[in-house]
Amino acid sequence: MKKIISLFMVVLLVLSLILAGCQKQDTQMKKIRLIEVTHSIFYAPQYVAMEKGFFKEQGLDIELTNGGGADKCMAAMVSGEADIAFMGPEASVYVYLQGRTDHAVNFAQLTQKDGSFIVGREKDNSFTIDKLKGHTILGGRKGGMPLMTLEYVLKQNGLTPGVDVDVRTDVQFDMMAGAFASGEADYTTLFEPLASTFELQGNGYVLESVGSLAGYVPYTCYSSLGSYIEKNPDTIQKFANALYKGMVWVDEHSAQEVAEAILPQFADSEVGFIAKIVQNYKDLNTWNPDLVLGEDGYNRLIDIMKTAGEIEEGAPYEKIQTPDFATKAKELYKK
Repeated sequence: MKKIISLFMVVLLVLSLILAGCQKQDTQMKKIRLIEVTHSIFYAPQYVAMEKGFFKEQGLDIELTNGGGADKCMAAMVSGEADIAFMGPEASVYVYLQGRTDHAVNFAQLTQKDGSFIVGREKDNSFTIDKLKGHTILGGRKGGMPLMTLEYVLKQNGLTPGVDVDVRTDVQFDMMAGAFASGEADYTTLFEPLASTFELQGNGYVLESVGSLAGYVPYTCYSSLGSYIEKNPDTIQKFANALYKGMVWVDEHSAQEVAEAILPQFADSEVGFIAKIVQNYKDLNTWNPDLVLGEDGYNRLIDIMKTAGEIEEGAPYEKIQTPDFATKAKELYKK
């Protein structure tokens, strides 16, 4: 009986040591509250980094939430509800120009093309942007990158928003799909997988990529408040390291492999459906190869914002953008 009790005590001791070790390992993981502008296959490298454990390798535990718009993401970060916000870099410009002392600083750029697609009610294999003339399109929130890029494309093609094309800005970003499905407007812009899902359901047809028409645009970036970056430089660096690894993985693997990796993020979709979308984004050269938002790209952003009439002057590049973390992430990856 004593031997049985002793053996039982040994087993309990071993189990307690294992549990203690697990708890210790868990406490070493730093929780990051990440809020994203929308949940889209457009952001595949981020989801690869999550699903492949690249963030965990860096000791980061990512808590991801969908903000449903850059304005909401920025509000969450400013109020302390999020540590890192993933959204259009225009939000950082607005906050700086408003005079906020502790403003948002972009430290990594993920996408270099607009990821939305023009969706119409009828199939049109010969669609061109001039066919929007005389029609109404849901364009997104005023001052947001989707709307500004769309209007930039219209103007580049000789169409004046509000004159040649009725570009509606009264429908919230995360409500556009529902509004279009209910019969509002002749066209809308949607991100994936919503755009392709609409087509499968017969609610509309994908006609054109806004990204292919607009060309290079520093579209979505990761940012934190300057105070957070100052207090947590190692955390920001680790985040950039994991993100860069995810981006390289996407670049080096097939659309099918990427789709299989990120499937848990889009559980209601099939692998083949996701793979097709990933390939479309690959063909568009969607993802920024080194995560750095350079000064030339930033100046293009400011030009788009000025063209949209949202600002008269931009903010200094060095005030709302730091390339240091993205540059170091690339250097560390090569070692």
